[in-house]
Amino acid sequence: MRFTVIGALAAVVIFAATGCSWRDTGALPGAVLRVGNGAEPQELDPHQVTGQPEHRILGALFEGLADIDLTTMEPVPATAESWEISPDGRVYTFHIRQNARWSNGDPVTAHDFAYAWQRVLSPKLGSEYAYLLHCIRGARDYNDGKTADFRTVGVRVPDDRTLELTLDNPTPYLLAMQTHQAWFPVHRATIEKFGAMDERGTLWTRPGNHVGNGAFMLAEWQPNDVLRVRRNPNYWNTAKVRLDGIEFYPIDNQQTEERSFRAGNLDLTSTVPMHKTAIYRKEHPDLMKICPDLGVYFYRINATRPPFTDARVRRALVLALNRDEIANNVMKAGETPAVSLVPPNTGGYTSRAAVKYDPETARALLAEAGFPGGRDMKPVEILYNSSDAHRIIAETVQRMWRDNLGIDVRLINQDWKVYLSAVNTLDYDVARGGWIADVADPVNFLECFQTDTGNNRTGWSSPEYDSLIRASYAEPDNAKRLELLQQAEAILLDSAPIIPIYIYTWKFLQSSDVHGLILNPLDLLRWTDMWIERGKGGAR
Repeated sequence: MRFTVIGALAAVVIFAATGCSWRDTGALPGAVLRVGNGAEPQELDPHQVTGQPEHRILGALFEGLADIDLTTMEPVPATAESWEISPDGRVYTFHIRQNARWSNGDPVTAHDFAYAWQRVLSPKLGSEYAYLLHCIRGARDYNDGKTADFRTVGVRVPDDRTLELTLDNPTPYLLAMQTHQAWFPVHRATIEKFGAMDERGTLWTRPGNHVGNGAFMLAEWQPNDVLRVRRNPNYWNTAKVRLDGIEFYPIDNQQTEERSFRAGNLDLTSTVPMHKTAIYRKEHPDLMKICPDLGVYFYRINATRPPFTDARVRRALVLALNRDEIANNVMKAGETPAVSLVPPNTGGYTSRAAVKYDPETARALLAEAGFPGGRDMKPVEILYNSSDAHRIIAETVQRMWRDNLGIDVRLINQDWKVYLSAVNTLDYDVARGGWIADVADPVNFLECFQTDTGNNRTGWSSPEYDSLIRASYAEPDNAKRLELLQQAEAILLDSAPIIPIYIYTWKFLQSSDVHGLILNPLDLLRWTDMWIERGKGGAR
């Protein structure tokens, strides 16, 4: 993506120097957190986005029924002040706070959540994360268009402050999922002022139109420059919010972002350039934060495009990749090789199936598929969103496939929005992917690759795989449930629509002016916990 570096950084300097008010320029007074966001957000509609750059902004603008205590990783009340769970674990009754308000002052009610969930599940909206709500009774049939009557879905609103949710099966991680944007409420009057409930890309998400229920509200959005939010005075817990606002800068060039941090223009970065990690670990360990991460970096393979329709070709690409070299010699920040999709010990689960580095078998498979020594095989294109790290990894993969398989590999980089469009429409050969867990459960990784889920994006389909994932949803015995997931992951890895590469670490730079940030394996930034004390050392 292109980023107007000069314009964005100049804006920071001008606002700091002039002390302009919100009314004058949109600049934030007082305690303002300046964040490198890594990419320009695709959209600010919680039901239409899938990426980390969007999720962090939406976490400031919206709030779900429950939140997570980042110290204990246990659910805590948020917009719902309390809840009860039936003895069989299938019925949840939530009680909405009486003082919960939208940013325009309207009350947040149980109807807002019911409306939002109907919207997410509406077939026409095509929400990529609709499957997260399929645990609700009747939700899958409604999402699949088998019924148009939302009354068949297990969502009831006895009164404005009571929301009753009936599930098909016990879902022990339901409360933890409430931090995900797919479960966030939306303001019905605002949605329908600018279009239909299930219409995509309307103007309701723009400054002056946007209404949210989070701790912050949208103040300014200059695409490819800066997005500013300010404290929402109508938020139910605004008295405890210590930041006046947050400025998100979409700097996709990691070196530019790091230089901006060193110049004191950013308080947090989205990551750390690979060639700088050793320097920061040695010379500025107080500024670089590294945390074990429940996430995996992988490549998708377009299983609908020849020759990748042949599983032998896909497996050859998997076997020809040396993950140890990438994790240990390229990344160098505690990353570990990924031999499965699900990271080890995720919710007590570690995959028994594993991919390996075996170039000899890879060459044999490619020859068997009709491409001995890579002859007669068209050039393979690797698509990645613009980033130095993604480029370096792609160049390493390019070399390995050339040396081990004899194939020609070409690299294509695109900005975040264009890249997302290409992956969503299967307009690629091989594409960079990544997944940070929404909840600490293996099914959160594996359910992505069911045939009809929006996050599959490979064109790969396996009825047996789909059946095992669905059976896992219905299995009350956790040991048996994990065994079903073991069988499913073995199918996925053997069929090879994806190439696991390494297990993430969460790494970023944090100014000593920033306080209250709690590291956690889900990469969650809790803006309401954080505050700024300028003049305590800064980024330099």
